[in-house]
Amino acid sequence: MSPRSRRDFLKHAGALAALGSLPLSEVLASDAARTGKVPFELGMASYTLRKFSLDQALEMTKAVGLKKITLKDMHLPMNVTPAEMAAAREKMKNAGIDLSSCGVVYMKTAEEVRKGFAYAKLAGIKMMVGVPEQSLLGLAEEMVKETDISLAIHNHGPTDERFPSPESAYKLIKNMDKRMGLCIDVGHTQRLGLDPSDEIRKHFDRVLDVHIKDVSSADAKGTTVEIGKGVIDMIKLLKTLVDLKYDKIAHLEYEKDPDNPMPGVIYSIGYLRGALGVL
Repeated sequence: MSPRSRRDFLKHAGALAALGSLPLSEVLASDAARTGKVPFELGMASYTLRKFSLDQALEMTKAVGLKKITLKDMHLPMNVTPAEMAAAREKMKNAGIDLSSCGVVYMKTAEEVRKGFAYAKLAGIKMMVGVPEQSLLGLAEEMVKETDISLAIHNHGPTDERFPSPESAYKLIKNMDKRMGLCIDVGHTQRLGLDPSDEIRKHFDRVLDVHIKDVSSADAKGTTVEIGKGVIDMIKLLKTLVDLKYDKIAHLEYEKDPDNPMPGVIYSIGYLRGALGVL
């Protein structure tokens, strides 16, 4: 199947799935219905492809027609040399894929905060998805100002003692530099029993990134499933992003089936494209 045919198939298959749960009144009421435009892009979170090499991850991302990727350290090691970074960037350029961000980068010490920003600067990116210790947020803000690299704090749900919810990070950064923001993981948010659409709306002024996925249940036992097969109201979520004019990237983070993720990735991207096509 050609890339164009594959994209058309994914879009139409997803549209059929999405139409079954979307009232016509909601479609007609959305900003997208009036303008015909969706203001944000879909991308790949490379953690989805964690069992594969960078070359394979880029090829798999390209295969589903995505042009943005956020790289985890198994694909872009924290101790990468300038020469290795240049080689990785060249691979992305040749694949027609832009490096949108890196992470999640965990920062437990001041040294790790500085190392994280140096790593992002070497990568030539303007945003890092990260989780600094709460006591290091002041230093992180200093590094944001020094480097002009935004920090999107990622929430990790019920088992995360630092930032389980978007609110837990937002309340600490709301008076900091505007480049101190959030990467809202909608799956982990739902696993807290929170509606990710509502959380995005409440904290939208600091939303820099979205990790998009679906989960099997709205509690700590919830695990990743194909988008459209879980408990997240995905149509409401996408409509919220469109109506708020979210203009950044929603990165697919499909954590299920690490040894063979592509069937689930294809299904999920097809659903998202179809739903966005309807919206």
